[in-house]
Amino acid sequence: MAITTAASRLGTSAFSDTSPVELRPNFSQSDANQVINAVYRQLLGNDYVMASERLVSAESLLRNGNITVRDFVTLVAKSELYKQKFLYNNFQTRVIELNSKHLLGRAPYDESEVIEHLDRYQNQGFDADIDSYTNSEEYINNFGDNTVPFYRGFSTQRGQKTVGFTRMFQLYRGYASSDRTGVAGKSTRLASELGRNAASSVIAPGGNGAGYLASAQGVTPKSGFGGSAMFGSEHRLYRVEVAGASLPRYPKVRRVNQDFIVPYDQLSDQMQKIQRQGGRIASVTPI
Repeated sequence: MAITTAASRLGTSAFSDTSPVELRPNFSQSDANQVINAVYRQLLGNDYVMASERLVSAESLLRNGNITVRDFVTLVAKSELYKQKFLYNNFQTRVIELNSKHLLGRAPYDESEVIEHLDRYQNQGFDADIDSYTNSEEYINNFGDNTVPFYRGFSTQRGQKTVGFTRMFQLYRGYASSDRTGVAGKSTRLASELGRNAASSVIAPGGNGAGYLASAQGVTPKSGFGGSAMFGSEHRLYRVEVAGASLPRYPKVRRVNQDFIVPYDQLSDQMQKIQRQGGRIASVTPI
């Protein structure tokens, strides 16, 4: 059951309307293939997996019943494939955000949780930190040995903090988006919020699932693009989410993320101005 009637607009209905993928006893090869594909999709953040990248040996072990789904999840998370996509080229706080999303299906709850994983990674290594997720009581209670992890952050569950719901939308930008793409790039999504122990507002995914990262203030602006947010002749206002726009001054200052309120009759002109400044439009939504 969807936690909100806005599930379709927020892009969460794809998860609330489907059942978790489980490998049951006496499974067929078709069942195993479904589980394997679901694990790749969940752990690799919806990124495409080429045939040459697949973990053939681990897949064979699962198909033959020699390992559990939890074992397979652990092998994928420790693989060179996962490290190349999410470890080597990302800041460590971003890695922890993704590990939590992929393996526990939720966003980090507080800064102490991030610090704990940072310490373990520094002192014991990446593989030990992955084990701390898949061997945790939380993982076992929610997924067991034979269920593929899924996004729990979009539903209410015992032992899950409400703040995880809003924070999931900082990590999830639509069913068709990828954790390796988007206008926010490799930057952490939650470090500032966790440090302030604050809760962000829910920002719906952009039309292209670009991965917009909210402004530092975390609030809807009260002024329009370059001026006041006065109603235009069409009496409609739109919120424009922008990433990477440079201000027209010397020296150039890179403003990574901004959002503006723009009257309808100025929308086209302002979108062109944003593009001339090198910005990328993450979404345009009526307000």
